[in-house]
Amino acid sequence: MDLLLASTPTPAASTGGGFDLIGIILWPLKWAVEAVLVAWHWLFTWMGLPPAAGLTWVLSIVGLVIVVRSALIPLFVRQIKSQRKMMEIAPELRKVQEKYKGKRDQLSREAMSRETMALYKKHGTTPVSSCLPLLVQMPIFFALFSVLNDVTRHYQAGIGGVGLLNAELTAEFYNAKLFGVASLHETLIQAIETNNTAAIAILATLVVLMIASQFFTQLQIISKNLSPEAKTGQAYQMQKIMLWVLPFAFVFSGVFFPLGVVIYWFVSNLWTMGQQFLVIREMPTPGSEAAKAREERLARKGKAIDSSGKVVPMEKYLAEQQRLYEEAEKARAAAPKRQQPVSKQRAKKQAQKQPPSPKSADQSGAGGAAS
Repeated sequence: MDLLLASTPTPAASTGGGFDLIGIILWPLKWAVEAVLVAWHWLFTWMGLPPAAGLTWVLSIVGLVIVVRSALIPLFVRQIKSQRKMMEIAPELRKVQEKYKGKRDQLSREAMSRETMALYKKHGTTPVSSCLPLLVQMPIFFALFSVLNDVTRHYQAGIGGVGLLNAELTAEFYNAKLFGVASLHETLIQAIETNNTAAIAILATLVVLMIASQFFTQLQIISKNLSPEAKTGQAYQMQKIMLWVLPFAFVFSGVFFPLGVVIYWFVSNLWTMGQQFLVIREMPTPGSEAAKAREERLARKGKAIDSSGKVVPMEKYLAEQQRLYEEAEKARAAAPKRQQPVSKQRAKKQAQKQPPSPKSADQSGAGGAAS
Protein backbone atom coordinates (compact mmCIF):
# COMPACT_ATOMS: atom_id res chain seq x y z
CA MET A 1 0.00 0.00 0.00
CA ASP A 2 2.87 2.41 0.84
CA LEU A 3 4.43 1.68 -2.54
CA LEU A 4 1.12 2.37 -4.26
CA LEU A 5 0.69 5.70 -2.47
CA ALA A 6 4.28 6.66 -3.23
CA SER A 7 3.78 5.98 -6.93
CA THR A 8 0.55 8.03 -7.05
CA PRO A 9 1.21 11.68 -7.90
CA THR A 10 -0.76 14.36 -6.12
CA PRO A 11 -2.88 16.84 -8.08
CA ALA A 12 -0.29 19.57 -7.61
CA ALA A 13 2.53 17.30 -8.75
CA SER A 14 0.63 16.23 -11.84
CA THR A 15 0.19 19.86 -12.90
CA GLY A 16 3.78 20.90 -12.42
CA GLY A 17 3.22 22.46 -8.98
CA GLY A 18 0.79 25.14 -10.16
CA PHE A 19 -2.71 25.55 -8.79
CA ASP A 20 -5.21 23.71 -10.97
CA LEU A 21 -8.75 23.77 -9.53
CA ILE A 22 -10.21 21.51 -12.24
CA GLY A 23 -7.34 19.05 -11.82
CA ILE A 24 -7.86 18.96 -8.05
CA ILE A 25 -11.60 18.31 -8.44
CA LEU A 26 -11.14 15.60 -11.08
CA TRP A 27 -8.13 13.95 -9.43
CA PRO A 28 -10.07 11.38 -7.30
CA LEU A 29 -12.37 10.61 -10.24
CA LYS A 30 -9.39 10.14 -12.56
CA TRP A 31 -7.84 7.83 -9.98
CA ALA A 32 -11.06 5.76 -9.85
CA VAL A 33 -11.35 5.68 -13.67
CA GLU A 34 -7.76 4.46 -13.98
CA ALA A 35 -8.33 1.84 -11.27
CA VAL A 36 -11.40 0.39 -13.03
CA LEU A 37 -9.71 0.55 -16.45
CA VAL A 38 -6.56 -1.20 -15.21
CA ALA A 39 -8.61 -3.82 -13.33
CA TRP A 40 -10.49 -4.78 -16.48
CA HIS A 41 -7.24 -4.75 -18.47
CA TRP A 42 -5.69 -7.12 -15.93
CA LEU A 43 -8.73 -9.42 -16.15
CA PHE A 44 -8.65 -9.65 -19.95
CA THR A 45 -4.89 -10.13 -19.92
CA TRP A 46 -5.31 -12.92 -17.37
CA MET A 47 -7.86 -14.51 -19.73
CA GLY A 48 -5.18 -14.65 -22.42
CA LEU A 49 -5.63 -11.49 -24.50
CA PRO A 50 -2.44 -9.63 -25.51
CA PRO A 51 -1.86 -6.79 -23.00
CA ALA A 52 -0.86 -4.26 -25.70
CA ALA A 53 -3.64 -5.16 -28.16
CA GLY A 54 -6.23 -2.55 -29.05
CA LEU A 55 -9.05 -5.04 -28.49
CA THR A 56 -7.90 -5.60 -24.89
CA TRP A 57 -8.07 -1.88 -24.12
CA VAL A 58 -11.39 -1.45 -25.97
CA LEU A 59 -12.92 -4.25 -23.89
CA SER A 60 -11.51 -2.55 -20.79
CA ILE A 61 -13.32 0.65 -21.78
CA VAL A 62 -16.53 -1.38 -22.26
CA GLY A 63 -16.01 -2.81 -18.77
CA LEU A 64 -15.61 0.73 -17.45
CA VAL A 65 -18.98 1.64 -18.98
CA ILE A 66 -20.60 -1.37 -17.29
CA VAL A 67 -19.24 -0.40 -13.88
CA VAL A 68 -20.19 3.29 -14.18
CA ARG A 69 -23.68 2.70 -15.56
CA SER A 70 -24.42 -0.09 -13.07
CA ALA A 71 -23.51 2.27 -10.24
CA LEU A 72 -25.95 4.83 -11.69
CA ILE A 73 -28.95 2.46 -11.76
CA PRO A 74 -30.33 3.68 -8.38
CA LEU A 75 -30.12 7.26 -9.63
CA PHE A 76 -31.80 6.24 -12.87
CA VAL A 77 -34.70 4.68 -10.94
CA ARG A 78 -34.99 7.90 -8.95
CA GLN A 79 -34.97 9.85 -12.21
CA ILE A 80 -37.86 7.77 -13.59
CA LYS A 81 -39.92 8.33 -10.44
CA SER A 82 -39.18 12.04 -10.55
CA GLN A 83 -40.22 12.28 -14.20
CA ARG A 84 -43.49 10.51 -13.37
CA LYS A 85 -44.22 12.95 -10.57
CA MET A 86 -43.39 15.89 -12.83
CA MET A 87 -45.90 14.59 -15.36
CA GLU A 88 -48.52 14.10 -12.65
CA ILE A 89 -48.27 17.69 -11.44
CA ALA A 90 -48.08 19.13 -14.97
CA PRO A 91 -51.83 20.07 -14.98
CA GLU A 92 -51.44 21.82 -11.60
CA LEU A 93 -48.37 23.69 -12.83
CA ARG A 94 -50.30 24.85 -15.88
CA LYS A 95 -53.07 26.18 -13.61
CA VAL A 96 -50.50 28.20 -11.66
CA GLN A 97 -49.04 29.54 -14.90
CA GLU A 98 -52.51 30.46 -16.21
CA LYS A 99 -53.31 32.16 -12.90
CA TYR A 100 -50.39 34.56 -13.30
CA LYS A 101 -50.43 34.78 -17.09
CA GLY A 102 -49.73 38.31 -18.27
CA LYS A 103 -48.76 39.52 -14.77
CA ARG A 104 -45.18 40.81 -14.84
CA ASP A 105 -44.99 42.70 -11.56
CA GLN A 106 -42.56 41.56 -8.87
CA LEU A 107 -45.23 40.44 -6.38
CA SER A 108 -46.98 38.23 -8.93
CA ARG A 109 -43.71 36.62 -9.97
CA GLU A 110 -42.78 35.91 -6.36
CA ALA A 111 -46.23 34.45 -5.66
CA MET A 112 -46.01 32.25 -8.75
CA SER A 113 -42.55 31.06 -7.68
CA ARG A 114 -43.80 30.24 -4.16
CA GLU A 115 -46.80 28.27 -5.44
CA THR A 116 -44.62 26.37 -7.91
CA MET A 117 -42.06 25.46 -5.23
CA ALA A 118 -44.90 24.42 -2.90
CA LEU A 119 -46.13 22.00 -5.59
CA TYR A 120 -42.64 20.54 -5.98
CA LYS A 121 -42.32 20.14 -2.21
CA LYS A 122 -45.77 18.57 -1.89
CA HIS A 123 -45.05 15.91 -4.52
CA GLY A 124 -41.38 15.43 -3.56
CA THR A 125 -39.82 16.26 -6.90
CA THR A 126 -37.90 18.98 -8.76
CA PRO A 127 -36.97 19.46 -12.42
CA VAL A 128 -33.29 18.99 -11.51
CA SER A 129 -33.84 15.51 -10.03
CA SER A 130 -34.81 14.18 -13.46
CA CYS A 131 -31.31 15.08 -14.70
CA LEU A 132 -29.38 13.48 -11.82
CA PRO A 133 -27.83 10.54 -13.72
CA LEU A 134 -26.55 12.87 -16.44
CA LEU A 135 -25.24 15.39 -13.91
CA VAL A 136 -23.43 12.65 -11.97
CA GLN A 137 -22.01 11.01 -15.07
CA MET A 138 -20.62 14.20 -16.60
CA PRO A 139 -17.72 14.57 -14.08
CA ILE A 140 -16.87 10.89 -14.66
CA PHE A 141 -16.93 11.50 -18.38
CA PHE A 142 -14.65 14.53 -18.01
CA ALA A 143 -12.29 12.44 -15.86
CA LEU A 144 -12.21 9.72 -18.53
CA PHE A 145 -11.62 12.31 -21.24
CA SER A 146 -8.77 13.77 -19.20
CA VAL A 147 -7.20 10.32 -18.64
CA LEU A 148 -7.32 9.41 -22.34
CA ASN A 149 -6.42 12.89 -23.51
CA ASP A 150 -3.31 12.92 -21.30
CA VAL A 151 -2.03 9.57 -22.62
CA THR A 152 0.00 11.24 -25.39
CA ARG A 153 1.55 13.82 -23.06
CA HIS A 154 2.31 11.25 -20.37
CA TYR A 155 3.79 8.82 -22.91
CA GLN A 156 6.05 11.49 -24.34
CA ALA A 157 7.16 12.45 -20.83
CA GLY A 158 7.71 8.81 -19.87
CA ILE A 159 5.32 8.95 -16.90
CA GLY A 160 2.01 7.39 -15.93
CA GLY A 161 -1.33 8.78 -14.89
CA VAL A 162 -2.50 9.82 -11.43
CA GLY A 163 -3.06 6.29 -10.16
CA LEU A 164 -2.72 2.68 -11.33
CA LEU A 165 -2.19 3.60 -14.99
CA ASN A 166 1.60 3.59 -14.63
CA ALA A 167 4.19 4.47 -17.28
CA GLU A 168 4.30 0.90 -18.68
CA LEU A 169 0.51 0.67 -19.06
CA THR A 170 0.41 4.20 -20.49
CA ALA A 171 2.89 3.14 -23.19
CA GLU A 172 0.80 0.02 -23.93
CA PHE A 173 -2.34 2.12 -24.24
CA TYR A 174 -0.60 4.69 -26.44
CA ASN A 175 0.72 2.05 -28.84
CA ALA A 176 -2.51 -0.01 -28.89
CA LYS A 177 -4.43 0.17 -32.16
CA LEU A 178 -7.98 -0.94 -32.87
CA PHE A 179 -7.87 -3.48 -35.72
CA GLY A 180 -4.20 -2.56 -36.00
CA VAL A 181 -4.95 0.77 -37.73
CA ALA A 182 -6.57 3.27 -35.32
CA SER A 183 -4.87 4.44 -32.11
CA LEU A 184 -7.14 4.91 -29.10
CA HIS A 185 -5.65 8.35 -28.40
CA GLU A 186 -6.24 9.52 -31.99
CA THR A 187 -8.99 12.01 -32.88
CA LEU A 188 -10.79 12.37 -36.20
CA ILE A 189 -8.94 15.63 -36.86
CA GLN A 190 -5.59 13.92 -36.29
CA ALA A 191 -6.60 11.02 -38.54
CA ILE A 192 -7.49 13.48 -41.31
CA GLU A 193 -4.21 15.35 -40.86
CA THR A 194 -2.19 12.11 -41.13
CA ASN A 195 -4.40 10.85 -43.97
CA ASN A 196 -5.17 7.65 -42.03
CA THR A 197 -8.10 6.46 -44.12
CA ALA A 198 -8.87 3.39 -42.00
CA ALA A 199 -8.91 5.45 -38.78
CA ILE A 200 -11.11 8.08 -40.45
CA ALA A 201 -13.60 5.38 -41.49
CA ILE A 202 -13.68 3.84 -37.98
CA LEU A 203 -14.07 7.18 -36.18
CA ALA A 204 -16.67 8.52 -38.62
CA THR A 205 -18.70 5.30 -38.35
CA LEU A 206 -18.62 5.41 -34.55
CA VAL A 207 -19.66 9.08 -34.50
CA VAL A 208 -22.62 8.33 -36.80
CA LEU A 209 -23.66 5.34 -34.65
CA MET A 210 -23.28 7.45 -31.50
CA ILE A 211 -25.56 10.14 -32.93
CA ALA A 212 -28.09 7.56 -34.18
CA SER A 213 -28.28 5.80 -30.81
CA GLN A 214 -28.82 9.10 -28.96
CA PHE A 215 -31.48 10.18 -31.48
CA PHE A 216 -33.34 6.86 -31.25
CA THR A 217 -33.26 6.90 -27.44
CA GLN A 218 -34.78 10.39 -27.31
CA LEU A 219 -37.29 9.50 -30.02
CA GLN A 220 -38.52 6.53 -27.96
CA ILE A 221 -39.31 8.85 -25.07
CA ILE A 222 -41.25 11.55 -26.92
CA SER A 223 -43.10 9.20 -29.28
CA LYS A 224 -44.14 6.36 -26.95
CA ASN A 225 -43.68 7.29 -23.31
CA LEU A 226 -45.48 10.61 -22.94
CA SER A 227 -49.11 11.03 -21.95
CA PRO A 228 -51.43 13.23 -24.07
CA GLU A 229 -51.33 15.91 -21.35
CA ALA A 230 -47.53 15.96 -21.39
CA LYS A 231 -47.51 16.50 -25.15
CA THR A 232 -49.28 19.84 -24.75
CA GLY A 233 -46.76 21.56 -22.50
CA GLN A 234 -43.61 23.57 -23.11
CA ALA A 235 -41.41 20.70 -21.89
CA TYR A 236 -42.58 18.58 -24.82
CA GLN A 237 -41.71 21.31 -27.31
CA MET A 238 -38.25 21.62 -25.76
CA GLN A 239 -37.75 17.85 -26.02
CA LYS A 240 -38.68 17.97 -29.71
CA ILE A 241 -36.17 20.76 -30.29
CA MET A 242 -33.42 18.90 -28.39
CA LEU A 243 -34.15 15.80 -30.47
CA TRP A 244 -32.76 17.63 -33.51
CA VAL A 245 -30.25 19.93 -31.79
CA LEU A 246 -28.28 17.29 -29.85
CA PRO A 247 -26.95 15.46 -32.95
CA PHE A 248 -25.08 18.62 -33.99
CA ALA A 249 -23.38 18.73 -30.57
CA PHE A 250 -22.35 15.08 -30.97
CA VAL A 251 -20.90 15.81 -34.40
CA PHE A 252 -18.73 18.54 -32.88
CA SER A 253 -17.70 16.32 -29.96
CA GLY A 254 -16.98 13.30 -32.13
CA VAL A 255 -14.54 15.28 -34.27
CA PHE A 256 -12.33 16.41 -31.38
CA PHE A 257 -12.65 13.49 -28.93
CA PRO A 258 -10.08 10.64 -28.89
CA LEU A 259 -11.19 7.25 -30.21
CA GLY A 260 -11.24 5.83 -26.66
CA VAL A 261 -13.69 8.50 -25.51
CA VAL A 262 -15.89 8.02 -28.59
CA ILE A 263 -16.01 4.27 -27.86
CA TYR A 264 -16.96 4.95 -24.23
CA TRP A 265 -19.71 7.39 -25.29
CA PHE A 266 -21.10 5.05 -27.95
CA VAL A 267 -21.23 2.04 -25.60
CA SER A 268 -22.80 4.24 -22.91
CA ASN A 269 -25.46 5.32 -25.42
CA LEU A 270 -26.17 1.66 -26.23
CA TRP A 271 -26.63 1.01 -22.51
CA THR A 272 -28.99 3.99 -22.24
CA MET A 273 -30.97 2.84 -25.27
CA GLY A 274 -31.41 -0.68 -23.89
CA GLN A 275 -32.24 0.60 -20.41
CA GLN A 276 -34.77 3.05 -21.79
CA PHE A 277 -36.38 0.32 -23.92
CA LEU A 278 -36.90 -1.87 -20.83
CA VAL A 279 -38.30 1.03 -18.80
CA ILE A 280 -40.73 2.06 -21.54
CA ARG A 281 -41.83 -1.56 -22.01
CA GLU A 282 -42.21 -2.54 -18.35
CA MET A 283 -42.75 0.79 -16.53
CA PRO A 284 -44.39 3.14 -19.05
CA THR A 285 -45.89 6.49 -18.21
CA PRO A 286 -49.63 6.13 -17.39
CA GLY A 287 -51.79 7.18 -20.33
CA SER A 288 -48.98 6.92 -22.89
CA GLU A 289 -48.95 4.72 -25.99
CA ALA A 290 -46.42 2.46 -24.29
CA ALA A 291 -48.80 2.03 -21.33
CA LYS A 292 -51.66 1.05 -23.66
CA ALA A 293 -49.40 -1.45 -25.44
CA ARG A 294 -48.40 -2.98 -22.09
CA GLU A 295 -52.05 -3.27 -21.02
CA GLU A 296 -52.83 -5.08 -24.28
CA ARG A 297 -49.92 -7.49 -23.76
CA LEU A 298 -51.08 -8.22 -20.22
CA ALA A 299 -54.70 -8.68 -21.36
CA ARG A 300 -53.59 -11.33 -23.86
CA LYS A 301 -52.00 -13.15 -20.92
CA GLY A 302 -55.14 -12.83 -18.78
CA LYS A 303 -53.63 -10.15 -16.51
CA ALA A 304 -54.15 -6.47 -15.77
CA ILE A 305 -52.79 -3.64 -13.61
CA ASP A 306 -54.70 -2.89 -10.40
CA SER A 307 -55.15 0.51 -8.75
CA SER A 308 -51.84 0.17 -6.86
CA GLY A 309 -49.89 -0.49 -10.07
CA LYS A 310 -49.35 -4.21 -9.50
CA VAL A 311 -49.89 -6.87 -12.16
CA VAL A 312 -52.75 -9.16 -11.04
CA PRO A 313 -54.95 -11.84 -12.68
CA MET A 314 -57.84 -10.48 -14.72
CA GLU A 315 -60.43 -11.93 -12.30
CA LYS A 316 -58.92 -10.03 -9.39
CA TYR A 317 -58.76 -6.85 -11.47
CA LEU A 318 -62.44 -7.08 -12.49
CA ALA A 319 -63.47 -7.74 -8.89
CA GLU A 320 -61.55 -4.66 -7.78
CA GLN A 321 -63.17 -2.53 -10.49
CA GLN A 322 -66.63 -3.75 -9.45
CA ARG A 323 -65.90 -2.92 -5.82
CA LEU A 324 -64.62 0.57 -6.71
CA TYR A 325 -67.72 1.16 -8.86
CA GLU A 326 -70.07 0.15 -6.02
CA GLU A 327 -68.21 2.37 -3.55
CA ALA A 328 -68.47 5.30 -5.96
CA GLU A 329 -72.23 4.73 -6.41
CA LYS A 330 -72.80 4.60 -2.64
CA ALA A 331 -70.80 7.80 -2.15
CA ARG A 332 -72.77 9.55 -4.87
CA ALA A 333 -76.11 8.41 -3.40
CA ALA A 334 -75.13 9.54 0.10
CA ALA A 335 -73.95 12.94 -1.09
CA PRO A 336 -76.51 15.77 -0.65
CA LYS A 337 -78.20 16.81 -3.85
CA ARG A 338 -77.08 20.14 -5.13
CA GLN A 339 -79.84 22.68 -5.85
CA GLN A 340 -79.54 24.64 -9.04
CA PRO A 341 -79.30 28.41 -8.44
CA VAL A 342 -82.32 30.44 -9.65
CA SER A 343 -82.97 34.13 -10.08
CA LYS A 344 -84.99 36.13 -7.51
CA GLN A 345 -87.93 36.62 -9.89
CA ARG A 346 -88.14 32.90 -10.67
CA ALA A 347 -87.87 32.02 -6.98
CA LYS A 348 -90.79 34.38 -6.24
CA LYS A 349 -92.97 32.76 -8.91
CA GLN A 350 -92.16 29.30 -7.62
CA ALA A 351 -93.10 30.38 -4.09
CA GLN A 352 -96.49 31.71 -5.35
CA LYS A 353 -97.28 28.44 -7.14
CA GLN A 354 -96.57 26.32 -4.04
CA PRO A 355 -99.66 25.47 -1.87
CA PRO A 356 -99.69 26.90 1.65
CA SER A 357 -98.20 24.71 4.35
CA PRO A 358 -100.55 23.13 6.97
CA LYS A 359 -99.07 25.31 9.67
CA SER A 360 -99.84 28.52 7.80
CA ALA A 361 -103.37 27.22 7.02
CA ASP A 362 -104.01 26.55 10.71
CA GLN A 363 -102.81 30.02 11.59
CA SER A 364 -105.07 31.63 8.99
CA GLY A 365 -108.05 29.56 10.22
CA ALA A 366 -107.40 30.57 13.80
CA GLY A 367 -107.24 34.18 12.78
CA GLY A 368 -110.65 33.90 11.00
CA ALA A 369 -112.28 32.29 14.06
CA ALA A 370 -110.96 35.02 16.30
CA SER A 371 -112.38 37.65 14.14
